Order: sequence, then structure tokens, then C-alpha cells
Amino acid sequence: MSPSQSSSQQPAPTAGEPADGSDAAPAALTARAPHVPAEHLVAEMVPPPRFQGARFDTYIPDPNQASQAEAVEVLSAFAASIDGGTAAAKRRWFGKSSKKAAPPKGPRGVYLDGGYGVGKTHLLASLWHATPAPAERKAFGTFVELTNLVGALGFQQTVRTLSDHKLLCIDEFELDDPGDTVLVSTLLGKLVDAGVALAATSNTLPGKLGEGRFAAADFLREIQGLSAHFRPLRIDGEDYRHRGLPEAPAPFDDETVTRTAYRTPGASLDDFPSLLEHLSKVHPSRYGAMCDGIQAVCLTDVQAVPDQSTALRLVVLADRLYDREVPVLTSGKAFDELFSDEMLRGGYRKKYFRAISRLTALARDAGPLVAG
Repeated sequence: MSPSQSSSQQPAPTAGEPADGSDAAPAALTARAPHVPAEHLVAEMVPPPRFQGARFDTYIPDPNQASQAEAVEVLSAFAASIDGGTAAAKRRWFGKSSKKAAPPKGPRGVYLDGGYGVGKTHLLASLWHATPAPAERKAFGTFVELTNLVGALGFQQTVRTLSDHKLLCIDEFELDDPGDTVLVSTLLGKLVDAGVALAATSNTLPGKLGEGRFAAADFLREIQGLSAHFRPLRIDGEDYRHRGLPEAPAPFDDETVTRTAYRTPGASLDDFPSLLEHLSKVHPSRYGAMCDGIQAVCLTDVQAVPDQSTALRLVVLADRLYDREVPVLTSGKAFDELFSDEMLRGGYRKKYFRAISRLTALARDAGPLVAG
């Protein structure tokens, strides 16, 4: 049994660990199954810790990609146009004068489309911060968190709760099944009718959502309805997480990972296959809470994920770790070997490439822990 294979026992020191117990045993993610009260879900819909300081003036556009600087300008105008903004800002965004007696014509949302690592989440968080409304009247969450909110509160209560908001930001907008398509199309339609401004990020244009994952043509009306709510804004560029940086560090050996976990305050230590099994028993909406307070994640025996359901759960965990800026130190396979060639060619390929990108950045952050 590996050091953290059991969720009920803390891992025992391996060779090279202090025999006198001077280093406290690390935590285990496999021992965590947090409960998040439904009433906390909306209150916690704010930009994640990594993006708490995100602002338009801290976004660094690639000088070779004009669309990135243009996105800052367009989103700044959109933020200023949301209820309470100046008439000039509304004219810049909607393209015509706004009349007080009627809501502005055209889409009530903006849709940031681009590859992974071009700064879409940074821009979305900057929009949230720049919008002239109190924090309790703005919501920010991933698409998964939004659908989880509906599951926790019920559809009607979710509509009532979000209808008094000025802005709803949805990160990583993707439709993976027909049920989500109908649910989100109906929800966003009601929120737009209530005057809520929308903003979303995705690697897929609104009219192409669902392609490669289910029979999108059968739900064309719902998809077209979603698309009508948004003005697409294309953002080109390469992944900033790896722009000009060296290759990701190679995985370490089990002993190095274990020793580092024991001497790193707030670290967790888990056997990777056991962690994957544990993720199947915890709802993805709780993965963020599961990571709260963890300062570094140490994983031994990283292997290729065995199936698509497991892979999608791992993607959610990678997102929550990245949001919280938690370094990840591993032994076993490198992160670019997590997903099979078939997965990387399939309908979820963009999710998997995003996970590889984010985990690679976190692996780079973990390097100094080994030198310690």
C-alpha cells in the first residue's frame, strides 16, 4: 500500500523521513469529503483567489495579437454600460444611444472565445471587478458551478436569486449533454429578461457548443437561443502560461515527493489512483472546498486516467487547484501523458489540453519546494 492509499490513515514516513516525527504528517485529499451548504453557493460565486487582483490594467496583451488589446477596450466599455454606467459607455457598447424607457437593443452579454492560456479568465474577472455594482449583485462561477447551483437550489429559486444581480460571469462555458443545453438556455433567457448582463468564456463559439459531445443538431434551437444572448469576442494568442518559459519539470521519484510533502507546511500527500477513486465519491461542486487550506498537493504514482468520466473529474480538480494557485508535485507519468490519444482527439479535447496546461504551470510552481 502506498503512503496515502487509505483515506482513514495518514501516510507513514518512508525512507529518508525523520524517525523522531519532527515533521507533521501531511493531509490527504482522500480523507476529505466536505459538505457545502446551498446558501453558501451563491455567496461564494466570486472570482477565485488567483484572480482576486485581476484588473484590466494588469492584463498584459501580447503585442503580436491585436485582438487581446481590443478585448480590454471592448470589455471596459461593457462594464461601464451595465446599469449605472454613463450614456457614452452605453453608446460605445451597444452602438447607439440608450433610452431610459427601454432596455438596450442587441445582446446583453459578451462571449470570450479563444484557446486556452490567452487570459480569458483574467479578463472575465477584470470585468467583474470593473462593473459598477456591489459584490453581492455580481456573480462569478464556472459553468459546472452554475449547473451545480441549480441542482442545489432548484431552477425557480436559482432564477429568483440571480435575477436581482447586475452581472453573471460564467467561466469555461461548455455543454456536455442535452440536459445542460435546455437547462442553461432556459435559465439565461429568464435572467436576460430580468435585466441581468452576461459574460462567458469558452474555447468554443456559442453556435458550436456541444459539437462532438452529443447530437447538437437535435438541440439547435436551444443552442441558437444561447448564442443570441452573446456578442462573440475572439481572443487570439498562445498560452501565456508557457510563453517564453522552459519545459515543465520532469516528475520526481516517490521518495522525493513524500519527503517534500512531510517538510512542507500545509501539504497534502496522496496516491494518484486512490485520489481518482475518491473523486468519484465527491461531487465536483465540492472539489474547491476539498482543496481549501492546502498549500501544496503531492501525488505519487501518477498514471494515465483510465476512462473519460475519470478524466473529466480530474479536469475539474485541476481547475480548482489552479484557481487557488496550489503547486502540484508528482512522481510517475508526466502531465502530458495523462490523457490518451483518443481522448485528445475527441469532443472534450479542449478541456484536456486546458488541464494539461494548468497542471504543467502548477508543476513548475512546485519546483522550489523540492529545493526547499
